Amino acid sequence: MNVDVTALPGIGVRKDFESRGGRRIGVVVHRDGGIDLIVSQRDDPDACLAQVPLTTDEAAVLANLLGAPQLVESLKEDHRDLPGITTRQLPVGGKSPYVGRMLGETGMRTRTKASIVAIMRAGQLHPSPGPDFVLDTGDLLVVVGTPNGLDAAARVLADG
Repeated sequence: MNVDVTALPGIGVRKDFESRGGRRIGVVVHRDGGIDLIVSQRDDPDACLAQVPLTTDEAAVLANLLGAPQLVESLKEDHRDLPGITTRQLPVGGKSPYVGRMLGETGMRTRTKASIVAIMRAGQLHPSPGPDFVLDTGDLLVVVGTPNGLDAAARVLADG
């Protein structure tokens, strides 16, 4: 899929692509750091149907929401021939006792037999995070294990 990048003099940069439905979807990154999610009208790619201003944090959360499912689906495909093994994305909520603490402090692998294979943060993938990776609100942990192990991992993240 092609992403078009267009300089907007005095404003910033527009980055967008054409969806299967014929709409252009993208972002405008303003010179001052602002970010707008944009959707074009179907018949005029330069006419904006919707524009949603996003803070940096909101853009990061949206990137996580969009990026993690692709990784999870890819891993599910990789594990389809392994009965009983599945992949799930688990969010680190604001009330998790592990916010601001190192991944190793969760004891996740020992306690649940589930493995954290990646963490999505602010649209960035952190593959194979080490025990010293510090967790933050909004992180999405990509976890592989049995259904029971994944349920246990979700409880660990939520309750400690």
